[in-house]
Amino acid sequence: MRIAFFVNSVEGEAPYYTTTWLALAALARGHEVCYVTPGDFVLRPDDSLLIRATTLKGTKPKKPETLLTALKGEQAKISTLDLHEVQVLFLQNDPSEDADTRPWAVYVGTNFGRLAAARGVLVVNDPDGLSLAQNKLYFQEFPEIIRPTSLISRSIEEIRSFIEDHPGGAILKPLQGSGGKNVFKINSKDEANLNQIFEVASGGGYLIAQNYIPDAVAGDIRLFLLNGRPLERDGVYAAFRRVPAEGDVRSNMHVSGTPEAATVTPEILEIAERLRPKLIEDGMFLVGLDIVGDKVLEANVFTPGGLPEIAALHGVDFSEDIMIALENKVRIQELYRGAIPNRTLAVL
Repeated sequence: MRIAFFVNSVEGEAPYYTTTWLALAALARGHEVCYVTPGDFVLRPDDSLLIRATTLKGTKPKKPETLLTALKGEQAKISTLDLHEVQVLFLQNDPSEDADTRPWAVYVGTNFGRLAAARGVLVVNDPDGLSLAQNKLYFQEFPEIIRPTSLISRSIEEIRSFIEDHPGGAILKPLQGSGGKNVFKINSKDEANLNQIFEVASGGGYLIAQNYIPDAVAGDIRLFLLNGRPLERDGVYAAFRRVPAEGDVRSNMHVSGTPEAATVTPEILEIAERLRPKLIEDGMFLVGLDIVGDKVLEANVFTPGGLPEIAALHGVDFSEDIMIALENKVRIQELYRGAIPNRTLAVL
């Protein structure tokens, strides 16, 4: 089958990205891969939907660096493909990355993803589900018992009052954002630079304030869910602990977080089970949960990272499991001749 990976840009892809590892797994299993960016869709007057796809000329790289060198170099070629020539469109872009510099690109994946699904292409995660999750308001739809206490506002008075009600401290971050950008820990409403923090964090719109969870000092646990359930092979879970650098509240890998092995407890599995109904309803095929104590801090439904770290820690490359799941879905789609809706098929 041919899998199209929708990303923010080919130039911005990195060896440690989940997308890179998924592409390598697809190639290893004999599939064709191509990369698509926000400016690559074409809807013609005859209603045909095409993509200007970046593909590889006859090579099948086996290493992340080799793959990206080929995609960004002379081994790459631009081919115009009808979406009917693609079996899977994998939406792997980060909308918040484009929010400031290319606002027109933010909704391209979900909008054209809907058109692709209507034409019989398997689209994951489901574009209708993803359109509900463009910012952290989506997280507020999950059960309150597994969420930190939260305030969403642009009023510094409201935020000061929230901080006053939580003497243990609060985390302040943009409602639209990812990757640990502009995330701050506030210890007191009287903090001297609170106004400056507010200005920086609120530059992109609304803010979300959450009560600080002391267990976060040890980092969070990133747990992958596939088809709404914890991804697991032979007793090994697709999970690891992200430990923040000293003096930093963020545990993201690209801001000096350190990966460590994590124990997936029955309590963590129960948290995942409580999220499962909503994720299934919304067609969320691949999700990364960030868990601290008995709370989920984030549900990453766009670009969950960590597969390389898990492979290094446990010797298990879960990219192959994800590819096998996609192969099964394509077979089901062919068997039922498109009668199963994309949102249902995405999590079967």
